[in-house]
Amino acid sequence: MKNKEKRLMRGSEAIGEAAVRAGCACYFGYPITPQNELTEYMARRMMDTGRVFLQSESEIAAINMALGAASTGARVMTSSSSPGISLKQEGISFIAAMELPCVIVNIVRGGPGLGNIAPAQSDYFQATRGGGHGDYRTIVLAPASVQELYDLTRKSFELADEYRTPVLVLADGMLGQMMEPVVFNDKEILPEQLPDKPWTVKGAKDRPSRFIRSLLLDVDVEEEQNWRLYRKYQRIERREIRHEEYYMKGAELAIVAYGTAARIAKAAVKRCVEKNMRVGLIRPISLWPFPYEHIYKTAETVKHFMSFEMSTGQMVEDVQLGVKGRAEVLMYGRPGGVVPTPAELFRVISRAYNKIAREK
Repeated sequence: MKNKEKRLMRGSEAIGEAAVRAGCACYFGYPITPQNELTEYMARRMMDTGRVFLQSESEIAAINMALGAASTGARVMTSSSSPGISLKQEGISFIAAMELPCVIVNIVRGGPGLGNIAPAQSDYFQATRGGGHGDYRTIVLAPASVQELYDLTRKSFELADEYRTPVLVLADGMLGQMMEPVVFNDKEILPEQLPDKPWTVKGAKDRPSRFIRSLLLDVDVEEEQNWRLYRKYQRIERREIRHEEYYMKGAELAIVAYGTAARIAKAAVKRCVEKNMRVGLIRPISLWPFPYEHIYKTAETVKHFMSFEMSTGQMVEDVQLGVKGRAEVLMYGRPGGVVPTPAELFRVISRAYNKIAREK
């Protein structure tokens, strides 16, 4: 029976509830602001449901605990915020190489360094380029509402299992703290209801032993492993691209933004449309794989793009790769945890749009 409950929830709590309802059997984490509410929520919910919650001694310990639990076939989640995710990078590379499903949540804060606890989008490069050492990628999903925090976290567990790969949910301190209604209209899954995975290592009484590893000293074997992973990433790029459009029909200027920045951009774009400016929004939901092809096709008719980011400019490089020289790409950013208002962005877009109109 489907649960159609509607509840007002904080963003971090919606992530935790999604994990529980997706059949997450183990959560490993270490405190860091601004994602502590998620760890707190998981401590209560995982214990209430008889599952494993463990506050580790460090972020490095947490990711390696997740690796171990994932190798047994359990659905596993860990979470942190920017500096903590940096500490997890070696473990994430191991998980990718060993082809283990794992969900990793990053509630981004201002940086670099320790920075501050304000919301930012400065971890884009780290998230979308693998982040650690070696040839690997992680699926990266970028929610823009509390409902999407729930929906995309739930989806992350399915993608992790399907492709045997780490999946990163990239949010920020604002999304993690805000409260919005969440509708639960999906079926809750218990860990014991999930099908067995034929590759797991959890005892070999009635079968030959299995061995999962990332150490491949023979260079030919390592090369073939890299190409096999590459072919898997190609499948992901063909199948798992997600994006949303807003007022793009007839647009002359396309704003590209994700997450919290996309919420701000929607309000600014709406005001632009009310002022008879032909401005639209493209919101990437999957940051990797990125919607390059959609950007390229859009650039057939839209000759001006603006990447709007809460950083000094990182996604802008993917927008440039997408247009392939077909269109001008501008960038507007506010780094360090500053959250601009829709009115501020409206002024920036207006100046750019008026300049474009004068140059026609």
